[in-house]
Amino acid sequence: MNIPAKCRTASYILKIIVIVSAVAGTLLSAAGGRHSFMGGNVVFMYFTIQSNILIAVICLIGLALMAANKKIGKVWYIIKLVGTVAITLTGVVFCFVLAPTMKTAAWSIQNILTHVVVPIASIADFFVIGPCIDAEIRKRSVFFVIIPPLLYAIYAGIGYVKGWQFGFGANYPYFFLNWGSPAGAFGFSDKLPFMGTGWWIIAIFIFLILVGLLYLAVVRGIRRRRAKKAAG
Repeated sequence: MNIPAKCRTASYILKIIVIVSAVAGTLLSAAGGRHSFMGGNVVFMYFTIQSNILIAVICLIGLALMAANKKIGKVWYIIKLVGTVAITLTGVVFCFVLAPTMKTAAWSIQNILTHVVVPIASIADFFVIGPCIDAEIRKRSVFFVIIPPLLYAIYAGIGYVKGWQFGFGANYPYFFLNWGSPAGAFGFSDKLPFMGTGWWIIAIFIFLILVGLLYLAVVRGIRRRRAKKAAG
Protein backbone atom coordinates (compact mmCIF):
# COMPACT_ATOMS: atom_id res chain seq x y z
CA MET A 1 0.00 0.00 0.00
CA ASN A 2 1.66 3.19 -1.24
CA ILE A 3 0.75 5.70 1.47
CA PRO A 4 3.39 8.32 2.36
CA ALA A 5 4.95 7.94 5.79
CA LYS A 6 3.77 11.37 7.01
CA CYS A 7 0.21 10.65 5.88
CA ARG A 8 0.25 7.22 7.48
CA THR A 9 1.60 8.51 10.83
CA ALA A 10 -0.90 11.38 11.01
CA SER A 11 -3.76 9.04 10.14
CA TYR A 12 -2.64 6.53 12.78
CA ILE A 13 -2.69 9.25 15.44
CA LEU A 14 -6.06 10.67 14.39
CA LYS A 15 -7.71 7.24 14.19
CA ILE A 16 -6.46 6.35 17.66
CA ILE A 17 -7.82 9.65 19.00
CA VAL A 18 -11.20 8.86 17.43
CA ILE A 19 -11.33 5.32 18.82
CA VAL A 20 -10.17 6.20 22.34
CA SER A 21 -12.39 9.29 22.59
CA ALA A 22 -15.46 7.46 21.27
CA VAL A 23 -15.01 4.56 23.67
CA ALA A 24 -14.25 6.80 26.66
CA GLY A 25 -17.12 9.17 25.85
CA THR A 26 -19.58 6.30 25.47
CA LEU A 27 -18.54 4.66 28.73
CA LEU A 28 -18.66 7.95 30.63
CA SER A 29 -22.11 8.69 29.19
CA ALA A 30 -23.38 5.27 30.22
CA ALA A 31 -21.91 5.73 33.70
CA GLY A 32 -23.58 9.11 34.07
CA GLY A 33 -26.95 7.62 34.87
CA ARG A 34 -30.39 8.65 33.66
CA HIS A 35 -30.11 12.02 35.42
CA SER A 36 -27.69 13.21 32.73
CA PHE A 37 -28.26 13.94 29.03
CA MET A 38 -27.95 10.69 27.06
CA GLY A 39 -26.88 8.89 30.21
CA GLY A 40 -27.50 5.49 31.74
CA ASN A 41 -28.94 2.49 29.99
CA VAL A 42 -30.57 4.61 27.26
CA VAL A 43 -27.22 5.86 25.98
CA PHE A 44 -27.23 3.58 22.94
CA MET A 45 -30.62 4.91 21.83
CA TYR A 46 -29.09 8.21 20.73
CA PHE A 47 -27.60 9.06 17.33
CA THR A 48 -24.60 10.59 19.08
CA ILE A 49 -23.45 7.29 20.53
CA GLN A 50 -24.44 5.28 17.48
CA SER A 51 -22.45 7.59 15.18
CA ASN A 52 -19.49 7.50 17.58
CA ILE A 53 -19.51 3.70 17.50
CA LEU A 54 -19.85 3.72 13.70
CA ILE A 55 -16.87 6.02 13.09
CA ALA A 56 -14.79 4.21 15.73
CA VAL A 57 -15.37 0.87 13.98
CA ILE A 58 -14.56 2.43 10.59
CA CYS A 59 -11.33 3.89 11.98
CA LEU A 60 -10.44 0.59 13.65
CA ILE A 61 -10.82 -1.23 10.34
CA GLY A 62 -8.75 1.42 8.59
CA LEU A 63 -6.10 1.16 11.28
CA ALA A 64 -5.95 -2.62 10.84
CA LEU A 65 -5.65 -2.29 7.05
CA MET A 66 -2.79 0.19 7.36
CA ALA A 67 -1.03 -1.89 9.99
CA ALA A 68 -1.27 -4.97 7.75
CA ASN A 69 -0.09 -2.88 4.78
CA LYS A 70 -3.21 -3.82 2.85
CA LYS A 71 -4.93 -1.72 0.21
CA ILE A 72 -7.57 0.73 1.36
CA GLY A 73 -10.09 0.62 -1.47
CA LYS A 74 -13.12 2.51 -2.69
CA VAL A 75 -15.66 0.68 -0.52
CA TRP A 76 -13.87 1.61 2.72
CA TYR A 77 -13.38 5.15 1.42
CA ILE A 78 -17.12 5.57 0.77
CA ILE A 79 -17.96 4.10 4.19
CA LYS A 80 -15.40 6.47 5.72
CA LEU A 81 -17.16 9.39 4.01
CA VAL A 82 -20.54 8.22 5.32
CA GLY A 83 -19.20 7.84 8.87
CA THR A 84 -17.37 11.17 8.76
CA VAL A 85 -20.45 13.06 7.57
CA ALA A 86 -22.59 11.30 10.20
CA ILE A 87 -20.24 12.31 13.02
CA THR A 88 -20.11 15.83 11.55
CA LEU A 89 -23.88 15.97 11.99
CA THR A 90 -23.46 14.86 15.60
CA GLY A 91 -21.00 17.67 16.29
CA VAL A 92 -22.90 20.40 14.44
CA VAL A 93 -26.32 19.57 15.91
CA PHE A 94 -24.94 19.41 19.43
CA CYS A 95 -22.81 22.55 19.29
CA PHE A 96 -25.25 24.78 17.41
CA VAL A 97 -28.70 23.33 18.16
CA LEU A 98 -28.66 21.38 21.45
CA ALA A 99 -25.90 23.00 23.51
CA PRO A 100 -27.48 26.50 23.44
CA THR A 101 -30.60 25.04 25.06
CA MET A 102 -28.57 23.13 27.68
CA LYS A 103 -26.27 26.01 28.71
CA THR A 104 -23.35 24.99 30.99
CA ALA A 105 -24.72 21.46 31.46
CA ALA A 106 -23.77 20.75 27.85
CA TRP A 107 -20.02 20.81 28.33
CA SER A 108 -19.34 17.68 30.35
CA ILE A 109 -16.24 15.64 29.51
CA GLN A 110 -18.30 12.93 27.83
CA ASN A 111 -20.14 15.46 25.68
CA ILE A 112 -16.90 17.14 24.67
CA LEU A 113 -15.38 13.78 23.70
CA THR A 114 -18.35 12.48 21.70
CA HIS A 115 -19.55 15.76 20.19
CA VAL A 116 -16.35 17.74 19.67
CA VAL A 117 -13.16 15.65 19.85
CA VAL A 118 -14.41 12.68 17.82
CA PRO A 119 -15.97 14.80 15.03
CA ILE A 120 -12.91 17.06 14.67
CA ALA A 121 -10.45 14.14 14.65
CA SER A 122 -12.64 12.19 12.21
CA ILE A 123 -12.88 15.08 9.76
CA ALA A 124 -9.14 15.74 10.01
CA ASP A 125 -8.44 12.06 9.34
CA PHE A 126 -10.66 12.11 6.25
CA PHE A 127 -8.68 15.01 4.82
CA VAL A 128 -5.40 13.30 5.72
CA ILE A 129 -6.09 9.81 4.40
CA GLY A 130 -8.40 10.71 1.49
CA PRO A 131 -5.78 12.32 -0.78
CA CYS A 132 -3.26 9.56 0.02
CA ILE A 133 -5.19 6.49 -1.07
CA ASP A 134 -5.67 5.23 -4.61
CA ALA A 135 -9.44 5.56 -4.73
CA GLU A 136 -11.86 8.11 -6.11
CA ILE A 137 -15.47 8.68 -5.06
CA ARG A 138 -17.98 9.83 -7.67
CA LYS A 139 -20.27 12.69 -6.70
CA ARG A 140 -23.36 10.48 -6.92
CA SER A 141 -21.96 8.30 -4.13
CA VAL A 142 -22.44 11.22 -1.76
CA PHE A 143 -26.12 10.28 -1.42
CA PHE A 144 -25.03 7.34 0.74
CA VAL A 145 -24.41 9.85 3.55
CA ILE A 146 -28.13 10.12 4.27
CA ILE A 147 -28.37 6.42 5.16
CA PRO A 148 -27.38 6.67 8.89
CA PRO A 149 -29.72 9.60 9.71
CA LEU A 150 -32.50 8.07 7.61
CA LEU A 151 -32.26 4.81 9.52
CA TYR A 152 -32.15 6.73 12.78
CA ALA A 153 -35.19 8.82 11.85
CA ILE A 154 -37.10 5.59 11.17
CA TYR A 155 -35.82 4.12 14.44
CA ALA A 156 -36.80 7.23 16.43
CA GLY A 157 -40.18 7.33 14.69
CA ILE A 158 -40.90 3.74 15.72
CA GLY A 159 -39.83 4.64 19.25
CA TYR A 160 -42.17 7.64 19.25
CA VAL A 161 -45.16 5.55 18.17
CA LYS A 162 -44.39 2.75 20.59
CA GLY A 163 -43.69 5.12 23.48
CA TRP A 164 -40.07 4.19 24.12
CA GLN A 165 -38.42 6.20 26.89
CA PHE A 166 -35.34 7.91 25.47
CA GLY A 167 -34.67 9.94 28.59
CA PHE A 168 -36.34 12.35 30.99
CA GLY A 169 -39.67 10.65 30.29
CA ALA A 170 -39.69 11.65 26.61
CA ASN A 171 -40.65 9.28 23.80
CA TYR A 172 -38.30 11.07 21.38
CA PRO A 173 -34.50 11.48 21.52
CA TYR A 174 -34.13 15.11 20.35
CA PHE A 175 -36.63 17.96 20.33
CA PHE A 176 -36.58 18.18 16.53
CA LEU A 177 -37.70 14.53 16.31
CA ASN A 178 -40.77 15.17 18.45
CA TRP A 179 -43.66 14.49 16.06
CA GLY A 180 -46.09 15.72 18.70
CA SER A 181 -44.57 19.19 19.07
CA PRO A 182 -46.66 22.32 18.37
CA ALA A 183 -45.16 22.33 14.85
CA GLY A 184 -46.20 18.72 14.21
CA ALA A 185 -44.86 17.02 11.09
CA PHE A 186 -44.76 19.90 8.57
CA GLY A 187 -46.00 22.89 10.50
CA PHE A 188 -44.29 25.85 12.15
CA SER A 189 -44.39 27.38 15.63
CA ASP A 190 -42.90 30.32 17.51
CA LYS A 191 -41.07 28.04 19.98
CA LEU A 192 -39.00 24.87 19.89
CA PRO A 193 -38.69 23.07 17.54
CA PHE A 194 -39.95 26.05 15.42
CA MET A 195 -40.68 23.80 12.43
CA GLY A 196 -42.12 20.33 12.01
CA THR A 197 -40.10 17.14 12.29
CA GLY A 198 -40.51 16.46 8.58
CA TRP A 199 -38.89 19.79 7.72
CA TRP A 200 -36.03 19.10 10.13
CA ILE A 201 -35.35 15.73 8.49
CA ILE A 202 -35.37 17.24 5.00
CA ALA A 203 -33.08 20.07 6.13
CA ILE A 204 -30.68 17.57 7.70
CA PHE A 205 -30.55 15.46 4.53
CA ILE A 206 -29.77 18.53 2.40
CA PHE A 207 -27.12 19.63 4.88
CA LEU A 208 -25.48 16.19 4.84
CA ILE A 209 -25.34 16.01 1.04
CA LEU A 210 -23.77 19.47 0.88
CA VAL A 211 -21.23 18.54 3.56
CA GLY A 212 -20.39 15.33 1.70
CA LEU A 213 -19.83 17.24 -1.54
CA LEU A 214 -17.70 19.79 0.29
CA TYR A 215 -15.51 17.10 1.85
CA LEU A 216 -14.97 15.41 -1.51
CA ALA A 217 -14.15 18.76 -3.10
CA VAL A 218 -11.57 19.48 -0.39
CA VAL A 219 -9.90 16.09 -0.91
CA ARG A 220 -9.82 16.61 -4.70
CA GLY A 221 -8.34 20.06 -4.18
CA ILE A 222 -5.57 18.65 -1.98
CA ARG A 223 -4.83 15.97 -4.58
CA ARG A 224 -4.62 18.52 -7.39
CA ARG A 225 -2.25 20.77 -5.44
CA ARG A 226 0.00 17.83 -4.62
CA ALA A 227 -0.03 16.68 -8.24
CA LYS A 228 0.92 20.17 -9.47
CA LYS A 229 3.65 20.40 -6.85
CA ALA A 230 5.05 17.00 -7.86
CA ALA A 231 4.89 17.91 -11.56
CA GLY A 232 6.51 21.31 -11.02
